[in-house]
Amino acid sequence: MTTMEIRTDRPEGTVDASHLAHNYHPLPVRLVSGEGAWVRDATGTAYLDLLAGYSALNFGHRHPALIAAAHAQLDRLTLTSRAFDHDLLDLFADRLAGLLAPLLPADLVLPMNTGAEAVETAVKAARKWGYEVKGVPADRATIVVAEGNFHGRTTTIVSFSSDEDARRGFGPYTPGFRVVPYGDAAALAAAVDETTVAVLLEPVQGEAGVIVPPDGYLAAARAVCDGVGALLILDEIQSGLGRTGTTLACERAGVRPDVVTLGKALGGGIVPVSAVVGRADVLGVLTPGTHGSTFGGNPLACAVGLAVIDLLETGEPQAMARELGDHLHARLAAMVDDGLLVTTRGVGLWAGVDVDPAWGTGRELSEALLARRVLVKDTHGSTVRIAPPLTIARADLDLGLDALADALR
Repeated sequence: MTTMEIRTDRPEGTVDASHLAHNYHPLPVRLVSGEGAWVRDATGTAYLDLLAGYSALNFGHRHPALIAAAHAQLDRLTLTSRAFDHDLLDLFADRLAGLLAPLLPADLVLPMNTGAEAVETAVKAARKWGYEVKGVPADRATIVVAEGNFHGRTTTIVSFSSDEDARRGFGPYTPGFRVVPYGDAAALAAAVDETTVAVLLEPVQGEAGVIVPPDGYLAAARAVCDGVGALLILDEIQSGLGRTGTTLACERAGVRPDVVTLGKALGGGIVPVSAVVGRADVLGVLTPGTHGSTFGGNPLACAVGLAVIDLLETGEPQAMARELGDHLHARLAAMVDDGLLVTTRGVGLWAGVDVDPAWGTGRELSEALLARRVLVKDTHGSTVRIAPPLTIARADLDLGLDALADALR
């Protein structure tokens, strides 16, 4: 076996020579280069990346078109702040709105940096819209969310998380959120009232283990929102931009949200880029001085984002996710039939697999695959997520799945 460069994790409560805060527990490998679906460590050992930066690398590592766009912009202008306009800002907003216009009322685009910033922006806009447009009494707005959600890690967002690791120690928590079981349309309907300004959902819950809701759930959420005059906000930060085989995951359900949040893949794995896209009367409540971001919509981000839109407009990444996704799920289903996995679920080129606890944990499976030069990451005990770049070759995908089967045997 080729020698890996190992990162030794520190025991709890101890420190070592590194000044890096210990808020992650990475697998013991340090990566130094990447191309497509492959990365290398300092020894030159190659690994197949089946995580793709939690969908931030939908187009693979260092996609030539995205790298070229970044290089060209680096020679021109990288940051103006929003104190001034630049030549790509309106173009980026117009092109992104054009890409999404068939899927929702993409009247306005508000560019930010990270997914959490996009969700915070959507929450603020929904509340302000609720007071100024819907007429909810001051400071009484409520937003309905789902158990198992992952929308980021700010103090407001963890306030409505059901993950105790994400919440514990960060109170007092922000009020105004009602948490209901994911996929339960009746519970969602029971939670809304005249104070409800929005329902905020992931069309597929990624961090929870690629949980796909029951058929009709998103349509029921749309109907509930229409019934009380609330907004349907869909967090497409992980599920959007090709991952599920469509530009947005909500396309599969035929549901038009009022607002979507985007991130991860929008930056092409090069720079953090996010955006909130939606109705003019909603995002229009954010006026000068009420919300902003120094780096949001910067020239470098817009240049890369425009190149990402170019790729998505061809439809090729979405088609690859559909084609390879069918193959992925067929092979994983066969592993369930063979008794190697307990369950598998997912959509497009995205899957969550559950390991029999008698075999081991998701972490142990991730380490077993690392030893076979395949990179995945566990989530919530016995679950491992599989989310390769949409550009992965079928032969490479099979190589990774063969390694998975071998590790489980």
